[in-house]
Amino acid sequence: MGQPDEIERAAKTSRRWPLISASVAVALVVVLGVVIAFRPTEPFAIDLGWMDEIAEHRSPFWTVPALFFNSVGGGIVGSVAIPLLIFLALLAFRRPWGATFFAVASLVSALCVQLLKVSVGRARPTDILVTSDAGSFPSGHTANAATMVVVLAILFPRVWVWIAGAAWALLMAVSRTYLGAHWLSDTVGGLLLGAGIAVMVWAPLALRLAHERALPHPFLRAR
Repeated sequence: MGQPDEIERAAKTSRRWPLISASVAVALVVVLGVVIAFRPTEPFAIDLGWMDEIAEHRSPFWTVPALFFNSVGGGIVGSVAIPLLIFLALLAFRRPWGATFFAVASLVSALCVQLLKVSVGRARPTDILVTSDAGSFPSGHTANAATMVVVLAILFPRVWVWIAGAAWALLMAVSRTYLGAHWLSDTVGGLLLGAGIAVMVWAPLALRLAHERALPHPFLRAR
């Protein structure tokens, strides 16, 4: 059996459980959003406990990197400039399906975040250090980071990419609570939503992406 047949069989087999897991993750975010929207009191006790703990450790040493993550994770830089650079880089390295995957996943993730923000209508913490839009659940910065990380890790399946990506997404989540822009549960929802959307968008493109990755690109081919 030739390589194309092997790639097709592997792609069909490997995407089943990730897709199920991603669907469960997104469903959990929706359920959490419903619970938050209809809670008689909010936020959760764990949100209050985490916010009290992290507020005690605020200092210029931690505020500077937190503000950095705030800048690169959202707004024009995080929502437009960086995604556009990644999209163009993938095209430059002859990964058109990879670029399509990244663009669609980023767009769907952003749309789902805004839909949930409007539907849930959760208020942000009062002790906030940055200017943010309305709607606290889920964290758009964290969802954006999780989507980007999972997409790039799927496109370049190397251990260091997963490790660096996981660190980036977690630091983004922590920075959002440190700045008082989100409750802890907002960032958990953002992580699950961003990662889940990335995998759900990947599933129908898995075969094309597998074929594209198998092309002779010595600097991009997984080892």
